[in-house]
Amino acid sequence: MINSFYLAVVGLVIYGIYSLLQVGSRDKRLPPGPPTTPIFGNALSNSPNGAWKEVKTHNCHRFEEWAKEYGPVFSLKVFSGTMIVLADQKSVYQLCDKKGSIYSDRPPLPIPLFITRGAHITMEPQGPSWREKRTVVTKNLNPKALDEKHFRIQEAESTVFMNNLLEDPDKVFEWAKLYATSVAAIISWGFRAKDFNSFWYREFYDFMDKWLETIEPGANPPVEFFPFLWYMPGKWKKRVYNTRDRMDKLWSHGRKLVDERRSRGDQRECIIDIKLDEYNAEGWKMSQHAFNIMFGELLEAGADTTANMLLTLILAITKFPETQAKARKELDRVCGTDRTPQFTDFEALPYINAIVKEGLRWRPTSELGLPHQVSQDDWYDGMLIPKNSVIWIGIWSLHQNPDLYPEPELFNPDRFLSHPHLADKYSVGSDYEKRDHYGYGAGRRICPGIHLAERSMWRIVAKLLWAFEFSELPDHPLDVNAYTSAILVRPLEYKVKVTPRSEKHLATIKGELKGAMEFLAQYD
Repeated sequence: MINSFYLAVVGLVIYGIYSLLQVGSRDKRLPPGPPTTPIFGNALSNSPNGAWKEVKTHNCHRFEEWAKEYGPVFSLKVFSGTMIVLADQKSVYQLCDKKGSIYSDRPPLPIPLFITRGAHITMEPQGPSWREKRTVVTKNLNPKALDEKHFRIQEAESTVFMNNLLEDPDKVFEWAKLYATSVAAIISWGFRAKDFNSFWYREFYDFMDKWLETIEPGANPPVEFFPFLWYMPGKWKKRVYNTRDRMDKLWSHGRKLVDERRSRGDQRECIIDIKLDEYNAEGWKMSQHAFNIMFGELLEAGADTTANMLLTLILAITKFPETQAKARKELDRVCGTDRTPQFTDFEALPYINAIVKEGLRWRPTSELGLPHQVSQDDWYDGMLIPKNSVIWIGIWSLHQNPDLYPEPELFNPDRFLSHPHLADKYSVGSDYEKRDHYGYGAGRRICPGIHLAERSMWRIVAKLLWAFEFSELPDHPLDVNAYTSAILVRPLEYKVKVTPRSEKHLATIKGELKGAMEFLAQYD
């Protein structure tokens, strides 16, 4: 009896050790990938802040290296979890686009969901709440709404941006952020961020820095794999709670400002007023907290990502000045010197569109976007993609593929002259080989603000290239690889020389300011 008992115990121990050592191993049916180690899988082979971070050696993205070695669809094991990386056009189309019904969920993101109390459309899983919020965004930021209602906001703020550059060209970094923030704040909240002391600028960016720092990959223990870590003390936990408190206070105060002006009878042409009228009349489809967070996210997505991309575009056209010369040939022919470009000039200025596309290809605002999750077992080219696998779109790897984009390290808008439409036209349809880029993601989780972003970037690039010449300062050389490394990336702060192209251009820029300011005064 005693011997049998001990044999049973030994057997259970051996089985337990064996089972534990299987954690982190790769099922032979999975896509290939780098070698794993017991328990950890590939976690130890990743850089300190996660596999999606840039590897400084050879200035190459780790996923790009693995895609070359293991193929365009490869797998990673992180403890008991499975990640599948899609790094070619075919797999992105076949899975994220064609099978969007099962590839559009979000994996558990406990830190962001804790901070937002589960009310962040970008982070939350599919469900009625997510669908309602996405409908709010797509209904109010579609091309018709933008081109018939909101276009005057973008035109006026871009005029202010040009005049701000005349006033202080050394603050190009700040002016770009102010422009994008003000456009998003007016359209979503009905308030303008008119200067750096505005609540909609100062408090917003102060929070955004903390928010991105808190959710940056590697900033917190892997609580998604080991929930007990929530109960362990540490500075990270205090930061998480502080960030949640700041988010609540920020958007509660924004809502208070809206309610106060509406109580005075001041209703404005903006999304929050439209939804407040609708929900008050027909019933609320979400909590007050979720409502406030949704509009905070509209500002977050509309301001930060657009500003980051504008700063990349200014960096690129300055570092590659031949793009300025090519753009001016079109601009001078179409606009002359008596007026700035308008979005109605879009078809006549194809090179401007190509510049925007190349910027999103050359330095996307997110190298991987946010993860998808597959909701059921699936197969692709004979490889198993298990239920609940985390799916990453290798945006950087795709964009650096020389077979798709020859000499990918160069900023070369000419490569997109065969793509005359805005990005949304190429994000749908079966001809995936004609896709322009993946800067907005793919599938049902594609950025819902794509139409606003495209129009904002086009307008600013067209007006800046029409109005100014950008050049490097001898004592401030530009580094095209100097970028932040958070989930959303942007260039590190830089300075450039900004020179008006002529006295006539200067007079036109100044002449348009009065009308712009008169229009924007209603949102002060």
